[in-house]
Amino acid sequence: MELKIKVATTEQGFLLDKTEWTEEIASQLAAVEELELTVAHWEILKFIQNFYQEYEYLPNARVFSKAIKSELGAEKGSSRYLLKLFPEGPLKYACKIAGLPKPPSCL
Repeated sequence: MELKIKVATTEQGFLLDKTEWTEEIASQLAAVEELELTVAHWEILKFIQNFYQEYEYLPNARVFSKAIKSELGAEKGSSRYLLKLFPEGPLKYACKIAGLPKPPSCL
């Protein structure tokens, strides 16, 4: 599936310029990954955007989960919950759909 709105991305589909991100682009990036965004997805997407803005780096998966637990509660920070939302990899795909760079810890 191709994005309807043309934005520059890496070969893996990460935005080259995070300032081009919109919720519409996020929905299209999610559709490419066969995800339909729910309120639960948006909560995690907004969380990782805020984390990146505040700390100016992307965490590894363990720190990501721990930060979510601290901010949103233990249930939402559990790997089971996050994998239900982003089955192919919570950190990588949350960052991708949120318009952020690929985390250094992700392949």
